[in-house]
Amino acid sequence: MKPLPLGVRVAAGLAATALEQARKLPQQLAGLPLTVVSEAMQLSMRVQQHVTELAIKGDDVLSGLRPAEEEPEWATFDEDETPVTTEVGVDDPWEEEERAIAEVPDFLPSYDELSIAQLRARLRNLSVEQLEELLNYEKAHESRPEFVGMLNRRIATVKRPNDPAQ
Repeated sequence: MKPLPLGVRVAAGLAATALEQARKLPQQLAGLPLTVVSEAMQLSMRVQQHVTELAIKGDDVLSGLRPAEEEPEWATFDEDETPVTTEVGVDDPWEEEERAIAEVPDFLPSYDELSIAQLRARLRNLSVEQLEELLNYEKAHESRPEFVGMLNRRIATVKRPNDPAQ
């Protein structure tokens, strides 16, 4: 027997698939609202992620164009205040060095509790040396990629000459 033409075979396969899908339709309709809500939430999250990524890139670009805003002297916040600590005299220079390495830098005592957004807001007031000290501290302790990357970018921005031709 001679095989039927390709078009006829494709049409028969298409009809069989349509019939199978029609049989599954009642089950699929029951789960449709949940599927639609789930996909809408996923889309919303992806849009939020893209907007946040664009805002971060915008902050990086604009940070080099605007001068750093100085906080007024009267503006103090609980997280800016340094806790009162008592210094214990250390005779051994090795112990003193280990203690210095383990401690959060004095100029940012609440560093470990800061979110990335809170840290970004404070970076504009720091010198290259302070930024490098924070970077070394981060690498030695948490080594969080987003913090390391942001500190590296800020160091590069501060070191870059303010030449508009570049």
